[in-house]
Amino acid sequence: MASDICEQQLSAREAIEALARTDTGRLLGALLRDTGDFQLAEDCLQEALESALVHWSRNGLPAAPAGWVLQTARRKAIDRFRRARNFSRKAAEYSLLIQLDRETIDSDEPTDIPDERLRLIFTCCHPALDAKTRVALTLRTLCGLTTPEIARAFLDREDAMAQRLVRARHKITKAGIGFEIPEPEHWAERLNSVLSVIYLTFNEGYSTTAGPGPLHHDLCLEAIRTGRLMLELVPCDPECEGLLALMLLNHSRAEARLDGSGRMIALDSQDRDLWNSDEIAEGCVLLDRALKRARPGLFQLQAAVSALHAQAPSHTETGWGEIVLLYEAMHRLSPNPVYLLNRAVALSYAAGAEDALNALTELEAGLSDYQPFHAAKADFQRRLHRLDAARTSYQRAIDLSNNESEKEFLRNRMSTMGGQS
Repeated sequence: MASDICEQQLSAREAIEALARTDTGRLLGALLRDTGDFQLAEDCLQEALESALVHWSRNGLPAAPAGWVLQTARRKAIDRFRRARNFSRKAAEYSLLIQLDRETIDSDEPTDIPDERLRLIFTCCHPALDAKTRVALTLRTLCGLTTPEIARAFLDREDAMAQRLVRARHKITKAGIGFEIPEPEHWAERLNSVLSVIYLTFNEGYSTTAGPGPLHHDLCLEAIRTGRLMLELVPCDPECEGLLALMLLNHSRAEARLDGSGRMIALDSQDRDLWNSDEIAEGCVLLDRALKRARPGLFQLQAAVSALHAQAPSHTETGWGEIVLLYEAMHRLSPNPVYLLNRAVALSYAAGAEDALNALTELEAGLSDYQPFHAAKADFQRRLHRLDAARTSYQRAIDLSNNESEKEFLRNRMSTMGGQS
């Protein structure tokens, strides 16, 4: 008997954890639409999940777990409205919740969950919030990551991340940020902001900016999952397709980026047999589909670079000249010295390290504190056998890095030059 109870409790906990991962965005979006209050919606959803653990452990799982949670969360909101001092200002939302609850009671069908995730994404990614907060809030509300998980991903203290999320919710409420999809004239600008947040999430997992290791696979996978969601919500958009293609193509190399001891492996030394062929194939199909729409964008161009890497039989046989042209196209679309730095790296293989080093001259002033600039410069100098200069550049790159695995990689590169000058 005791073992049956334990199994039921375990089953309930596993079901709730799975639901939190897959349905948080839909549930929170529906509650936010119903209540008009971000903090209230999230609090009521959390209380409903806590109630689910108690009830499901005792009575087993309901026929429609997500519907049960939504109905319970709505009733939590009704109770809060009844107790609120500003009840009169919330009368419309209260009436809607009462009506929805009555319809649920009178129906034999599972509670319908309206899909408001697109509105939720635009709310979390509003330009009034800073970039890090947008990423954190998206991970919390849309992907269902817990605050401790997000804090670990950013190497923040849990209490600091909790405060960041609380401030974000308060700002959304106080600033009157609407739970809405922008008007058509603002669509492109705001959609790009959303896609940028998703890509920031992926990059934080794929090239961790600080800490002991270079990868946070969970963040990469959550970003890819969110990218798939965006393509469901905004089908046939070439930049949505381009972003998902870019993430899949980059992630296809994840297993080959580290050795058995967790040390970074440079692209030219990676075992291409470890690259994920399924992700490469899917990414290339998405990219081809996007490019055929003849509306080029930055994510499509970046995905094209990754596709050239993914499809090349070897590092030396990569289409480096095409990559140079793609980075030039990115810079024309959105002037950014980082695109020119990446162009210089491609140029070093297309034309030679000397041409690449010359291309860095005009970038130095703007990228003097940018770690990848000095790492690239060191590599060009090493290949040109200017070893004293290379050591100086490697040391500068090491000093600017906050990632221990990256520092170790650079130190190893520097040590392989030996005592020559």
